[in-house]
Amino acid sequence: MTMQDTTRQEAATRTLAPGRAAGELELKRTEFDLAVQLGHIRVTAGASGGPPRVAQEEIARLRAAEGFPDALRERVRTVGTVEGAELLSISPARFTRLARTGHVTPIRFYLNRYRAVVWLYLCEELLGFARAHPALLTGRTPPALRSLLEEGEDRRARNWRGRRLGMLLRVTGDPWERAAAIASVLDAVTVAEVVTDPYERSRLRVLRPELVPARPESPAAHAVVERLLLADHPDEILWHRVNLSQALREARESCPAPRPSARTGQVAQAPQAGQVAQAPQAVPRGGHPLRKRRGPYGRGLLRRLRLRRAGAVG
Repeated sequence: MTMQDTTRQEAATRTLAPGRAAGELELKRTEFDLAVQLGHIRVTAGASGGPPRVAQEEIARLRAAEGFPDALRERVRTVGTVEGAELLSISPARFTRLARTGHVTPIRFYLNRYRAVVWLYLCEELLGFARAHPALLTGRTPPALRSLLEEGEDRRARNWRGRRLGMLLRVTGDPWERAAAIASVLDAVTVAEVVTDPYERSRLRVLRPELVPARPESPAAHAVVERLLLADHPDEILWHRVNLSQALREARESCPAPRPSARTGQVAQAPQAGQVAQAPQAVPRGGHPLRKRRGPYGRGLLRRLRLRRAGAVG
């Protein structure tokens, strides 16, 4: 192996923490996280369930790309309603109508100081929408869209949830983690209706991913965010219920959820397919197996009772 091959192999095995990787790529941490979610930056699993890491080889690939770092920053640049409307040369009211009817999908959101939801959109996607649908940017709103708006239609939260869930499912192949991701957008009552086994529900709770990086500490703001995280439209709820049922079947076939042993009370992993579950042996505190007795009394106790009766008769 040549010196160049050795250096290349070492670069491929070295990994950086997210903060260090963001600095190497000249990105803000929020930009870096979004680039990872969108698949622009390939990551590897962290040790012992820790945060994902970025290979030095991936850093080198991105830094060598044409237009670095501006091109990478542009791919994750986001704007709100006002800036998005300016980008498309339309009014903020028209932009909001397009967003509420699902023509443009938010990539993330935050709460302003008045606890109002501020939706953010990818500039790259907005420009692509403008090129594909120029007729929706001018003239009167089509009658079908006007009817939806008059009925109070607002698909922004629903589309954001679907998009965020898709990102989570794309980065994991573990069946239980996939089921947990789907369950994260359903309320506890709905999950209990689909997942009737309490040990399976416990497994999903442990693996439940965070849809947003951090939730506000204020109770009022926390309540606003919670409403955005859960499916609230009948069609959306039904869709996720069906997907959860399917994901749960796949997870069960892969590896049944762990449950406590009947005698010891300790949680034991369920046997894999084709294995026979062995009943646990009762072991006292001393660590030795219990000896089987012939009756409800030991031999010494019976002997003492017989001697006592003999003395009483004499």
